[in-house]
Amino acid sequence: MSEFIQLHILTSYPPSNLNRDDLGTPKTAMMGGARRLRVSSQSLKRAWRTSDAFQKAFDGHLGIRTKEMGWQVYLALKEGKKLVDVIKGDDADPVNPLVGEKDAVAWAQEIAGVFGKLKVPKEKENEDPEKKKKESLCVEQMVHFSPEEIAAIDGLIARLAASGEKPSGEDLDLLRNQCSAVDIAMFGRMLAANPAFNKEAAVQVAHAISVHRVAVEDDYFTAVDDLNRGEEDVGAGHVGQAEFAAGLFYAYLCINRDLLVENLGNDAALADRAIRALVEAAVKVGPKGKQNSFASRAYASYLLAERGEEQPRSLSVAFLKPVSGDDYLGNAIQALTRTRKNMEEVYGACADACQEMNAVTGEGTLDEILRFVADGHA
Repeated sequence: MSEFIQLHILTSYPPSNLNRDDLGTPKTAMMGGARRLRVSSQSLKRAWRTSDAFQKAFDGHLGIRTKEMGWQVYLALKEGKKLVDVIKGDDADPVNPLVGEKDAVAWAQEIAGVFGKLKVPKEKENEDPEKKKKESLCVEQMVHFSPEEIAAIDGLIARLAASGEKPSGEDLDLLRNQCSAVDIAMFGRMLAANPAFNKEAAVQVAHAISVHRVAVEDDYFTAVDDLNRGEEDVGAGHVGQAEFAAGLFYAYLCINRDLLVENLGNDAALADRAIRALVEAAVKVGPKGKQNSFASRAYASYLLAERGEEQPRSLSVAFLKPVSGDDYLGNAIQALTRTRKNMEEVYGACADACQEMNAVTGEGTLDEILRFVADGHA
């Protein structure tokens, strides 16, 4: 059996709009017959993997997610630069011979085509030729590239520039490298056009939901023109409306540690570093939506961490009946712990061990949680 680490997190956000739908409204979901606030798992995962803490912890072990790698390869071939310098926008000196326009386009398309199906630009009147060329070098599906794959592409660029010959099938096969990208190992990769690059996610993340009923509210706001002296027009310079809501969210994560180790080339130490960093990001980092308007940064108030080889299960059923009263957090913690206890009464132990942290009562610490999830492996 695999070893699973499960996290049950309660985080309170003040008035905010963390994750918007296509109309700019906070995302919601119906649960237990009540409307709840919702933050998508995609939004949570992006916030965690792009956080400063995650970036610093795994410098050299994080991937780059883009449709535009072919365009970056084209620029590197044309300018004779290292691919990493082009991606970062560094004004570095050329290190390779320059490649002509025709070959740069053709070779970049072949390299990008290894990872996905190339876009076919639509014919448009008076379209910028450079924009059309860039589109022809992009793939249809977003691709998450590992550092090893980027390094392999960089090596191929140098060989092509030196030889002046187009890439062979053997050259392109060498782009399929072992992946040590922590974010790909955790959250997986699915390429419909090239399943050979697929990676099963070792971390499953549920959509976070508010534990109580919510009402999305409207914020009618105005902006005053500083140079309007009220001599002719005393109205506002701008009038707008934004929607927001406040909520206490339940978030659930399930980490398959054995699969994470396997995805990282059996590097158990790196896997445990990844778990520690993910747990810290999950309790400290939230989505960045409308932060300048709401400053809705928050740390988790409560965290229950579990370890064991039993079949994982969410405890969202604890909130099927919306929490009410004047102590949402206290009532939510009680509902969560009561549900866990009752499940164990019915099913038996659902985990070998657990650890709690309650930032409101001051019980438990994040350091204790981090040691618990690594359990001496790191």
